[in-house]
Amino acid sequence: MFKEFRQFILRGNAADMGIGMVLGAAFSSIVDSLVTDVLLPPIGLLLSQMNFSNLYIVLGSGRYETLAEAQAAGAATINYGLFLTSLIRFLIIFFALFLVIRQMNRWKKLDRHPGMAMQKKECNYCRMPIPIHAVRCAHCGSDLVKVETNDRKEPWIHVK
Repeated sequence: MFKEFRQFILRGNAADMGIGMVLGAAFSSIVDSLVTDVLLPPIGLLLSQMNFSNLYIVLGSGRYETLAEAQAAGAATINYGLFLTSLIRFLIIFFALFLVIRQMNRWKKLDRHPGMAMQKKECNYCRMPIPIHAVRCAHCGSDLVKVETNDRKEPWIHVK
């Protein structure tokens, strides 16, 4: 069993997952600070000095100035301000994850066809460089047709 566990760890998936979890935890604390220390204070200022952590509804009777007082008194509360903070934090993390996955998908597209846009061939008629998958020369306008012969090294010929 230890040998299987070692193979699982060395396979790479577990290491990648562990690195992702550590980065996610670090990223979560950065986003938490961004939301609570940077985004919510200006929003609270725009909404008449409102502190989102003190937005709550007391279930039952009693009037409390802050959420901490209500919780100290043992009152049941619905803490919708903390929920809004968590919702904003979630949306920021979700958007950042979307951007990362979007960029990774772009990189994967480039990996599928590495350097295909940069590969060139020479037109058989005007001898100008053209993209390797071109079917018409951009310089002279000649049609290029692929020839299915094994005796030629250059499988592209010029056709008028």
